[in-house]
Amino acid sequence: MDITKLRPKRRSRIRIFIGKYYFTLKRYFAWIFDKNKYAKEKQLENFPHIIHKHQTLLLRKLRGVDMWYQHNKIKNLEIAIKQINGIIIKPGETFSYWKLIGKPTKKKGYVDGMVLYYGNFKKGLGGGLCQLSNLIYWLTLHTPLTITERNRHSYDVFPDSNRTQPFGSGATCAYNYLDLQIKNDTDQPFQLVLSLTNTHLVGEWRAISPPLYSYKIYEKEHQIIPAYWGGYIRHNVIHRKIFNRQNQLLDDEFVVENYAIMMYEPLLEQNAESN
Repeated sequence: MDITKLRPKRRSRIRIFIGKYYFTLKRYFAWIFDKNKYAKEKQLENFPHIIHKHQTLLLRKLRGVDMWYQHNKIKNLEIAIKQINGIIIKPGETFSYWKLIGKPTKKKGYVDGMVLYYGNFKKGLGGGLCQLSNLIYWLTLHTPLTITERNRHSYDVFPDSNRTQPFGSGATCAYNYLDLQIKNDTDQPFQLVLSLTNTHLVGEWRAISPPLYSYKIYEKEHQIIPAYWGGYIRHNVIHRKIFNRQNQLLDDEFVVENYAIMMYEPLLEQNAESN
């Protein structure tokens, strides 16, 4: 990738508004006229076999961010989860994150939460739902399902804090033009099961048959590169290893390459962690 294209561009509010309106409208037309068959059937009874399970912490201290953002995020997650918990993706169907959740509005009960915005953050209705799309994306990397659309922020806003997953292993979302879409190219249905505990957001992909494969997600080529305009760019490549039931390595697949502008000083953060 040509990193010169990552240089931040100044855009007026009018330009941002028009762009958002255009891409939102484009998505509505795509949902109606594209050839995807979108998943819509839900089942509360869980499929018998867990393909992969993961959980993420709900409350996490972020530098310069008031905790009310985190508490409001939980309220938004509760509402969104109700729309997709138990969704079944049948063979040939596509899961669309925003088509299932719908537009976050006050009428639906959504409240202001944290929204990342051009390298910073602000409050926004329905803020915090990226934690849910991040979780679903990470879960899906451990399944034979095909990710057909995934987006990532161009900025790395917060330093790593007890990170357990590789940098760049999430999927950002913004209604409705930054979507997460997953297609079932297998011959069996999959079910997404989601819940909240007092401390964690929990997700599972389930199936009728036990899994044939297991997966290990890892990063390569992690770099922090000085940017010619100042600051730093963070880069890595995500791969996954695929194993059969005998734990024999079948493949080592490229998943995605990530670039992001760092909004903090990496050397200072490393020094702070060592003190």
